[in-house]
Amino acid sequence: MYSDFEKCSAFIFIFEFTLILPLISAANLGAYVGINIGSMMSNLPSAADIVLILKAQQIKHVRLFDANHQMLGALANTGIDVMIGVPNDQLLRIGNSRSEAADWINKNVAAFVPETNITYIAVGNEILTSIPNAALVLVPAMQFLQSALVASNLNLQVKVSSPLSMGMIPKSFPPSTATFNSSWNSVMSQYLQFLVNTGSPLMVNAQPYYGYIKGQGIYPLEYALFQPLNPNNQIVDPNTNFYYDNMFDAMVDAAYYSMQSLNFTGIPVIVTASGWPSQGGANESDATVDNALIYNSNLVRHVLNNSGTPSQPTTAVSTYIYELFNEDLRPGPVSEKNWGIFFSNGTAVYSLNFGNQAVSKPDPTGLVGIFCVANPSADTNALKKGLDWACGPGEANCTAILPGEPCYDASNLVALASYAYNDYYHRMQTSGGTCNFGNTAMISTTNPSHGSCVFAGSSGPSNSTDSSSAFGPSSSYVVAQRLQRLCLALLLQIVLCSLFDI
Repeated sequence: MYSDFEKCSAFIFIFEFTLILPLISAANLGAYVGINIGSMMSNLPSAADIVLILKAQQIKHVRLFDANHQMLGALANTGIDVMIGVPNDQLLRIGNSRSEAADWINKNVAAFVPETNITYIAVGNEILTSIPNAALVLVPAMQFLQSALVASNLNLQVKVSSPLSMGMIPKSFPPSTATFNSSWNSVMSQYLQFLVNTGSPLMVNAQPYYGYIKGQGIYPLEYALFQPLNPNNQIVDPNTNFYYDNMFDAMVDAAYYSMQSLNFTGIPVIVTASGWPSQGGANESDATVDNALIYNSNLVRHVLNNSGTPSQPTTAVSTYIYELFNEDLRPGPVSEKNWGIFFSNGTAVYSLNFGNQAVSKPDPTGLVGIFCVANPSADTNALKKGLDWACGPGEANCTAILPGEPCYDASNLVALASYAYNDYYHRMQTSGGTCNFGNTAMISTTNPSHGSCVFAGSSGPSNSTDSSSAFGPSSSYVVAQRLQRLCLALLLQIVLCSLFDI
């Protein structure tokens, strides 16, 4: 028999392990950036040539809109994760027949794994908004495909979901009040319950380009392009006081809140399409190469930093860029044909780096001896809001002011805010960042560094420049928060043990 002490020790160990394991898994996995590969073009490159481009660009995740066997064969043994799609015109057949679904899985999944690493099946694309008559077979199709995966012992490797359009959320801002179109509540409840039952993510096509265009001047272009906004003109959800410095995060949060409105939580979101067109017609002046490069470069950085969203700061959002090639056969305006990073001949429309953008250090501002600090006479609540913004949407690296770190001082809000304000200012000054924070900050030439707490702008090395993320809340900040919660939980267990006089 085990003693009470041994039982309690074992309990604490199990408790530690179950909390730390997800933390380790999250750190190892992180978010990824993939790419969509469409085929509506006059001169589609061969599957082998497409794979060569993917390898050259270090792209490890792709989304196919069908289950093209040439592509699946070419992707074998490449280490590239593949999302395949059930085309919309096949949905009715599969959703009405369990045997058709099983046949589809056998031909398009089982025949190619494990050599081809198929990880997701996207059932249709924006079905509820593009083919509403097929709504009633959407969930049955997903269920039949899932059953076929179970029968083939592939259900743990391959997850089933269906990409939704943001059109499913009639009013996406403020995110906290977002809901799915109530006409589809019954279908959406079944769809979300399926995701819960199978551990699958919600797939959303989030395109800030369309949100910006439809806004007709409501939102600044910078907001859509992940560019810094003036601290005096931040976009805030009035119900949560969350600051949104980019439209992408607002769209993703709208999806989270829409799920919550139907009483579903804990379902992760994957963005299955997001990008920006590089060319448009006469009335599409914002569809330019420069804007496409800015948007997609900032999107890559944002995703790879695992920064999450204001409402889900510790939940990273993997994203597939739309798209690899311009598709000249797509119907619609000029912009519809020009979302690609490459032309069909393999030459680049613009140069996009899919590599280690998340670990690049911020560019030096050259502002040595200049510091952005909190005004000691500022209102305490205003300072707190400024600090929260700087360490959240402002994307300052606030690791040094966490408990136990060199700049932490629980009794000095001005000092904490000063560090955060200064870090933000030195990161963002060259791209439009200012020292204001609701009139709670000011420029100073007095170096506030002390001891081992070194502010950016000092002549010596600065802790802030050692950040692993110049474009989002640092991963160490997120991990520190989780570790704090872990420590509190462990303390509780020790207290419980002491209650039994162990």
